Amino acid sequence: MKTLNKIPTGKLERTSSLLKAGAKVGVNYIKYYGNKITKNKDEGEAKKALNENNATDIYDSLKELKGSALKVAQMLSMEKNILPQAYVEKFSLSQFSVPPLSGALVKKTFRKYFGKNPEDLFDEFTNESVNAASIGQVHKAKKDGQNFAVKIQYPGVRESISSDLKMVKPIAMKMFNIQKKGSESYFQEVENKLFEETDYDLELKRSQEISRKCSHLANLDFPKYYPELSCERIITMDWMNGKHFSEFTKLKNSQEDLNKIGQTLWDFYMYQMHVLKQVHADPHPGNFLVSEDKKLLVIDFGCIKEIPNDFYKPYFELAQLENLNNPEIYKEKLYDLEILSSNDSAKEQEFFTKLFYELLELFTRPFNAEIFDFSDESFFQEIADLGQKYAKISDMKGMNTNRGSKHFIYLNRTFFGLYNMMHDLKAKNVVINQYKNFNQ
Repeated sequence: MKTLNKIPTGKLERTSSLLKAGAKVGVNYIKYYGNKITKNKDEGEAKKALNENNATDIYDSLKELKGSALKVAQMLSMEKNILPQAYVEKFSLSQFSVPPLSGALVKKTFRKYFGKNPEDLFDEFTNESVNAASIGQVHKAKKDGQNFAVKIQYPGVRESISSDLKMVKPIAMKMFNIQKKGSESYFQEVENKLFEETDYDLELKRSQEISRKCSHLANLDFPKYYPELSCERIITMDWMNGKHFSEFTKLKNSQEDLNKIGQTLWDFYMYQMHVLKQVHADPHPGNFLVSEDKKLLVIDFGCIKEIPNDFYKPYFELAQLENLNNPEIYKEKLYDLEILSSNDSAKEQEFFTKLFYELLELFTRPFNAEIFDFSDESFFQEIADLGQKYAKISDMKGMNTNRGSKHFIYLNRTFFGLYNMMHDLKAKNVVINQYKNFNQ
């Protein structure tokens, strides 16, 4: 893969890149209509080619921009039931397959923050990155016989967050049917989280804190972090040996091993949610490895969501079936979570009360079981079908569809990613409340 000697950092440069992608998408639509007319391609085949071409052109532009724009693609790749498959496949590359920075640009970053080249700080330092993603890339280094992973943030990423979000905001609003009125708090939440993700001093502190608090959980391991070799744009940690989670799930594994990793992943998330009240809100495969002895290795704590108690309480109370089935309690919690408001019309009240009952009854099924089977295809098919059903409902037009507290954004993203990873593992017999056995 070619390396990048420069990343567009100015607003004009970055906007120009997306406009070029937009022009290519326009050409693709012309091809699409041409294929239907002149080549007698059926609708399904022509639409598939259109989606593949558009996904490639949009992704190619985003991967050159890196930063927030690429992060949005990464987040969208988790929405498997919303996007066409071509987009999911292409955007999922943003987890660990984008063009890396050139060696010269890496050295420049080191000189800016440490006043030295990387080879002056380490005995060995690979010029080529071993992993490049949306906000930073990782290099392997060695010092005093010990191997390190060195994560370097791309130049200009933090500075371009606000302008990037303004560029992608219209796309996100259209895709997720977000109304302009009342949407400010949602976009502010995303912007705040992206600023946190680009603060490597904060990430270092959180990584040390959460790995320490979760160190007693079974079958889980974390790297050690090195503040003396880290700064606001560079983090140095232990090099962890293992297979990427995505690689591991593609291998022929015993059901016992899949169950073991699945239980570990579930316990890790439940412990964070219910005990720490803060959670690793970026559960995609690029952030996890599986070691030779089948331990789950957590290698990135860039995105942490703290869960305030006034949201945590009603959120998990609604996960209990007896509360869902009690009309009085159910409606009270909908108001607590800002899903319903006093400004709603009678039609909106009725529609969203019914809609969220269906959604919650389905998504909270694991929480109402002692043991759950995440290999159950029918459960995930129901999720896909429900998503498609509500995407097609014309009743939603004209309604205020901005529903729920801003805290839903990263909590829902967490569960969406967690469920997808559990499904990729095909984990069975997962004990839902086992986290309660792990007292510090």
